[in-house]
Amino acid sequence: MSRFKAVIFDLDGVITDTAHYHYLAWKRLAESQGVHFDHAFNENLKGIDRLGSLDLILASSKRAYTREEKLALADEKNLHYQELIATMSAADLLPGAVRALDTVRARGLRIGLASVSKNAFTVLGRLGITDKFDYVVDAATIARGKPDPEIFLKAARELGVAPEDCLGVEDAVAGVASIKSAGMFALGIGHPFVLTQADVVITSLSDFNLESY
Repeated sequence: MSRFKAVIFDLDGVITDTAHYHYLAWKRLAESQGVHFDHAFNENLKGIDRLGSLDLILASSKRAYTREEKLALADEKNLHYQELIATMSAADLLPGAVRALDTVRARGLRIGLASVSKNAFTVLGRLGITDKFDYVVDAATIARGKPDPEIFLKAARELGVAPEDCLGVEDAVAGVASIKSAGMFALGIGHPFVLTQADVVITSLSDFNLESY
């Protein structure tokens, strides 16, 4: 019997990996502004929302940008990203993702999604797993992105579960910080020496074992 009443999953890097699509879209935008962009730079954007990521990229530019210009660039990046993810399917689900979701459901726990992507519903639809979640919180419904705890607290509230009764699952440092700030148990996906704030770290959802946490 699990000690949790709900499990709240991040999307990118946990359920599926849209990182490559984000990388391609950010790279095209950055280079259009004369900013060098590579995989090393891209690592700095992990877990950061769209405007926060754009600010990091434009900090390397030689010119200043107005709020309106930044919003237009963010929309341009998103349109390209949407074109790229239109090709996604169930084949893009990460190993163990469906089994983990089904395991949580079989135990009678509530299931939430906490994603800073404004395209979360589109991605879930392409993957064919929208109906596996009781509630989805995306960037369009929150004021502050990760590492602020707002997104996980909102998910818990909408699921009707106290934060201390929730297990949060994240692959990014900012995401794990968000879970811990919300007062939840943090399960990290990745490397223990990176996700140092996580209570437990596993390599992927293939290693997900609800009874172990």
